[in-house]
Amino acid sequence: MPTVEFIYDVDCPNVEKARQQLQRAFDETNMDPVWQEWDRDTGEAPEYVRGYGSPTILVDGQDVAGLPPSADANCCRVYEASEKEEPGVPPLELITAALLEAKEMG
Repeated sequence: MPTVEFIYDVDCPNVEKARQQLQRAFDETNMDPVWQEWDRDTGEAPEYVRGYGSPTILVDGQDVAGLPPSADANCCRVYEASEKEEPGVPPLELITAALLEAKEMG
């Protein structure tokens, strides 16, 4: 089972849509929907999550969009999206591909 982390800021307008997208990806891959959520502003969040904008999904420590952490990540995140996807939400195909790859490796 891959380790999945959902990184967000509470004031990010795309958090709930990204969470729903993550759930859809688990549904499409027939995997149990298990993930850890990190609010970047809490003391419980590990230091490395602060290097990602909101929302970000990591699968086995890798950003589903393939971007590395950044020192200036204190912002809302924008993704390349198709016409039917929203730019503030990770595309379903990226999440699904990352989950399937991790499942095969695992």
